[in-house]
Amino acid sequence: MLDAYTLGGTQMKAQTLMLTTVLLLTFRALSGQNADLAIVGGMLIDGNEGTPIQNSVVLISGERITAVGQEGTIAIPAGTEIVDANGKTVLPGLIESHAHLMIIGHGEYSEYFPRYEDRILEIMRLSAEQLIYAGVTTARDVGAPLEPSVRVREEINAGEIVGPRVYVSGPFIVRDFGEYDEYFQVKVNSVEEARQAAIDIIEGGADLLKPWGIIFPEDLKVIVEEAHRRGKTVATHGGAVERIRADVEAGVNSIEHFPGGSKNYIEEESIRLIVDSGTWIVPTWNGGPIYYWTLQFPERLDNPLLKEFLPEDLYADVRGSLDHFQRLGYFRGGKGNPAPYRDKLMQLYNAGANIALGTDSGTPMNFHYEAMWQQMKLWVDYGMDPMHVLTAATRNGAELLEIDDELGTVEPGKLADIIVVDGNPLMDMMALRNPVRVIKGGKILK
Repeated sequence: MLDAYTLGGTQMKAQTLMLTTVLLLTFRALSGQNADLAIVGGMLIDGNEGTPIQNSVVLISGERITAVGQEGTIAIPAGTEIVDANGKTVLPGLIESHAHLMIIGHGEYSEYFPRYEDRILEIMRLSAEQLIYAGVTTARDVGAPLEPSVRVREEINAGEIVGPRVYVSGPFIVRDFGEYDEYFQVKVNSVEEARQAAIDIIEGGADLLKPWGIIFPEDLKVIVEEAHRRGKTVATHGGAVERIRADVEAGVNSIEHFPGGSKNYIEEESIRLIVDSGTWIVPTWNGGPIYYWTLQFPERLDNPLLKEFLPEDLYADVRGSLDHFQRLGYFRGGKGNPAPYRDKLMQLYNAGANIALGTDSGTPMNFHYEAMWQQMKLWVDYGMDPMHVLTAATRNGAELLEIDDELGTVEPGKLADIIVVDGNPLMDMMALRNPVRVIKGGKILK
C-alpha cells in the first residue's frame, strides 16, 4: 500500500507528465498553425538513414517544412490541405546529380547536335518537365550552352515553366572540341585563357563549372581556384590514376562517370586519393547496362511517355534514331560484358567513397523520365544497400551541390521538396517508376 508521501510523489509525477505532454502538443500545434499542406499517413524515409517513420505527418507552410512526426503527436490545423499518403512512402525529392537537359535520348549525336542547335531552349524545357514527372526536384545540368541554361533555370524559378531546381554548368571548358559541336564548348589555348573562361562562365550565370576532355592539370587548378573564390563548384571527368591525381590535387568537387579509364577496375591509388580527399564521385549510367537492358526489353523504346513528352517531329526523329540501336557508335564500347560497371561501383562503395547518384540522363536511350529509378534499381541489384542508394539520390546530391542546409532531407526548416510513391522503395526501387505526388517548395506539381 502506498504511503501519503509516495502517493503525493506519484500524483506530482503524473501531473508533471500531463503538463509536459500538453505543452509539447501545444508547441507542435503552434509550430504548424499556419500549415498550408499536410502529408498524412505514409511511411516516411527522411533521407537521414534512420528508421522510417510509420504513419507519418509532414506539415508544410509556404515553401518550407514546419513539423515532422507521427499521427497523433502533431496537430493538423483546421483548413490545411491534406495529401493522403496512407499505404505509400514519403521521401525527399530526388536529386539528379548528372543530367543533360539539352539532349533527350537521340541515338546519333552527329545528326542531333547540328540539327537542333536552334531548338536547345525548347528541348531543355521539355527535359525539365520529364524530370519533374520522374520525381526529380533538383538537377545538376552538366553541359549546355550558357544562355539557354540560365534562361531555363530562371523560367523555372519564376514559375513560368515546370521543372526541378536546376544548377547549371553552362559550356564545357576544353583544350580541344573533339567530336562534339562548338556551340556548347569553350576552347582554351593557355592557362590564362582557362582562368578567363572560368570567370566569364560564372559571371554569365553558371552555378558550377565543367572542364573535361583534353584539359591540363594546370588548367584545372586555375579553374577550381576561380570557381571556389566565387563560391562555385567544379565537376570534371575521371580517368586513369594520373588524371585522378590531377583532379584531386586541383581540388575539384566531383569526378563524373567512373574513374579507371578503359580498365575494368579502379586502381587502388585512385581509390585512396578519392577517399582520402573526400572528393565526390558521380558514377553515371554507361553504355553497357543500358545497352543490355534494351537488348533484353526493346519495347522500352516504345514507352508512350516518350511520345507524350515530345512534339510529333521530335518524337519521330528520336525514335527513328533508335530503330537499330545495336549499330550505334555510342554503344560500341558497351557491347562487352557490363560487369566492370558493377565491379567499379562496388569498389567505390565498399571503400567508403562519397557517392552521389547521377544518370547521364539525355544520352542515347537514357530518357529523363525513367533514368533515376532504373539506375537506382541497378545499384541495388549490384549489391548496394537500398537505404544508401536512396541517400545517394537525395541527401548526398544536396551535399555535393552544397545546399544540404536547404534540401536533401525531410526536416523542419528545410524546403518542402517531397515525393510520395506507391510502394516501398526499400523493398523494390521500381516503386519510384511513377511518383503519385511531386511537391516542390510546398507546391504540388504532380
